[in-house]
Amino acid sequence: MSERARLKELLIERSVRLGDFTLASGAKSDYYIDARRTTMSAEGQLLVGRVAYDAIVESGLAPTHVGGLTLGADPISYAIAHRSALEGASIDGFTVRKRAKDHGTGQRIEGGLPSTGRALMIEDTITTGRSTMEAVEAVRMHGASIVGVLALVNRSDVAAAFYEDQGLRLISLFTGGELVAAARARGSASD
Repeated sequence: MSERARLKELLIERSVRLGDFTLASGAKSDYYIDARRTTMSAEGQLLVGRVAYDAIVESGLAPTHVGGLTLGADPISYAIAHRSALEGASIDGFTVRKRAKDHGTGQRIEGGLPSTGRALMIEDTITTGRSTMEAVEAVRMHGASIVGVLALVNRSDVAAAFYEDQGLRLISLFTGGELVAAARARGSASD
């Protein structure tokens, strides 16, 4: 089984939930994907790092850094950074806080993202893509350029069009539809 196929299986086993949910976007859905149940697991870290790193290389976007809003982006970003080091390349991770610290250096962006950095924004699960823009604006204010957005799971076609309007390319590793269809076909979803 390929690493991508195993990551898909792990997402279905650990992260897909069926039922009635209200998403961060406010939309109602008959499924929810809690990607952190996969991305924070040991096997998930290994697989996410490999699959996402390969997608980044294939994209040609050549980021120097990967990151996004804490908490969903963090484990994905760090897995990619780890994988990049194993591959002999260096793509460092960073985290965007929801708000700047009120102590110490008062930073909103952690992890050493320089103003000359080329940032690929990371999301665990997206529907509209709008929540990522908060992190995009923070990184732009910091002075770094944004090369695109990578989502572990893209729930709709709305986000791709939204990012395109913003001049950003979207890389989606999986769609919500493919994960939910597979979960329903086997009659399983995590509880």
